[in-house]
Amino acid sequence: MKYPVLVPNIFNYPFTYASEIKLQVGDYVKVPFGKSIVTGVVWNEFEKTKNKKFEIKKILEKINIEPLKHETINFLNLFSEYNLVPKGMCLKLHLLKGEAIGSFDKKEYDKHNKHNKRIEFKLSIEQSKILKEVLKNTKDFRVHLLQGTTGSGKTIVYFNAIQDKLNKGLQALILLPEIGLTVEFEKKFKEYFGFDAAVWHSRITPKGKKIIWSGLAIGKIKVVIGARSSLFLPFKKLGVIIVDEEHDQSYKQDEGVTYNARDMAIARASFENVPINLVTAVPSIETYANIKNNKYSFSRLINRYNKANLPSHQIIDLKKNKLSKQSWISSETVNKVKEHLKLGNQILFFINRRGFAPYVLCKNCLKVFSCPHCSINMVYHKHKKNLLCHYCGFKSLLNRKCEKEKLCDFIFSGLGVEKVFEEAKLLFPNEKISIFSSDTMNKASSKNILEKISKGEINILIGTQLISKGFHFPNLNCIVILDIDLTSQGHDLRSAEKNLQLYHQLSGRAGRTGKPATVYFQTYDLKSEVINQMTNEDPFIFLNRELELRKKNNLPPFERFISLILTSSNEKKLEKESFNLKEYLLGIINEKVLGPVEAPVYKIKRKYRQRILIRAKKTSKIQINLRDILDKYKLPTGIKLTVDVDPISFN
Repeated sequence: MKYPVLVPNIFNYPFTYASEIKLQVGDYVKVPFGKSIVTGVVWNEFEKTKNKKFEIKKILEKINIEPLKHETINFLNLFSEYNLVPKGMCLKLHLLKGEAIGSFDKKEYDKHNKHNKRIEFKLSIEQSKILKEVLKNTKDFRVHLLQGTTGSGKTIVYFNAIQDKLNKGLQALILLPEIGLTVEFEKKFKEYFGFDAAVWHSRITPKGKKIIWSGLAIGKIKVVIGARSSLFLPFKKLGVIIVDEEHDQSYKQDEGVTYNARDMAIARASFENVPINLVTAVPSIETYANIKNNKYSFSRLINRYNKANLPSHQIIDLKKNKLSKQSWISSETVNKVKEHLKLGNQILFFINRRGFAPYVLCKNCLKVFSCPHCSINMVYHKHKKNLLCHYCGFKSLLNRKCEKEKLCDFIFSGLGVEKVFEEAKLLFPNEKISIFSSDTMNKASSKNILEKISKGEINILIGTQLISKGFHFPNLNCIVILDIDLTSQGHDLRSAEKNLQLYHQLSGRAGRTGKPATVYFQTYDLKSEVINQMTNEDPFIFLNRELELRKKNNLPPFERFISLILTSSNEKKLEKESFNLKEYLLGIINEKVLGPVEAPVYKIKRKYRQRILIRAKKTSKIQINLRDILDKYKLPTGIKLTVDVDPISFN
């Protein structure tokens, strides 16, 4: 008997195999593929052949584990079609290093089933009301937004919603944008539920991943807290999906297989016919548009837990309070910070730039340190005593001779967290100061640092965007934004939306225990109404205005953007082929084709990059048409094409 078997490879169709064993759709099998033996899955459709005769190989064996569910197969088919990713590569996302995993001894799952004493979390009247809305009509698929002021207790509300599903013997998936630093979240989860969730991200050991994969497939593990890739795990009885911080850009996978995990989580919930809750203080513009169109339902938590007030906001005008030479913190800011320190408050200086200085140049030869592999400046990291490319990871020491055979005389230009740290040390010599960024925080050190912050053993934090990601700092009541003028510049169509989300998340770190808190904005020329828009307690006011602007200019979410990125180490060949592809597309599709243009970061990892942008109506079936077109188009060797549907970044 013939069976279609999909293998984890670059092909967009299953291959036909024969077997004397009766098989069903979803069975995992071992098959010969080329010179190798690989794990495949009996798929729900045969490859489309044009009467070609080919040898049909035999399936070697059926793997004795739970078959892949039809719902998951349908989800992977949709994932492939929407993101223009070969079906075989979608299956690769599901398998563990190309393998399906059998069951382990019961004791391996016990950690995730052992119940300890739970802490009772009493819901406020508002939280109880919102919980009823969240639980309303949750037998079937629906998308529900839980929007709430930072510190309003959204997490406890959706924990209650998860408990409702667990009581019915179902499983839950919680997606988080920054899974590597979830110590605090895991602790809160265990306190509420009384057991350890399975945590899934890139740093989990191979054995740990196998236990989680198999435990979900046989129903022995109930809850996963996961990064993007947890979306492809084999849940036996999935009952609910939570996407926390749904607005976060980290949900967009932009290397390898390109996709938006939030959007694909909604697709998976649809095929599983289960509810999905999107959780955020400031929803993405796409989510807000779907609320306006009544596609999604929503609830709003207006008040902070225990009636804590949101921080007030003050502008420090740098035209009136000029910065001293080689200084980034004004005297007015210093006075405000000292007042807060006297009250026992923690301080956060926010600067969204890692390292010491983003530009290093020589006074003599005027040359800037740039990456030899990427068209980007290297960032000086003083505590590591090296220069680092934040795109490819190339490192270099600060030892270079000028053209005049002299040693370079360096100027460190621009601002990074390490430079602010040095200045803060000089200004506040008696305070304990720490940097909070991805360079200093990791899974091993984060628990220790977070405990010190919570206990008040660190007085001043110098932090990047990482600090805005849901951490609870009870003593933090003063935040100083140092780089608002820089983050407000540029031509990113999402910059206003991103700033709104970032500063709501940031201000949410302050005043969580009820003490008065203030966010200070150092600025030269940013108008107060712009800051007032970003800091308004009701983000829906801003999103309404932004949505009208997008509609007027036919921008997402009113049009679909698809970005085609061509890369090659041969610059001239790339430029020629980019124009050839554009001409080919113009002759076939009726959509707008813009470009090609050099990508803003033109070279990454020694590869030059050209971009073509396709703008299409949401109602058009652009992905289906484009897949057929690109399948027929033959790229010359040495040129790679990447397709990014609904791009977030245009770098």
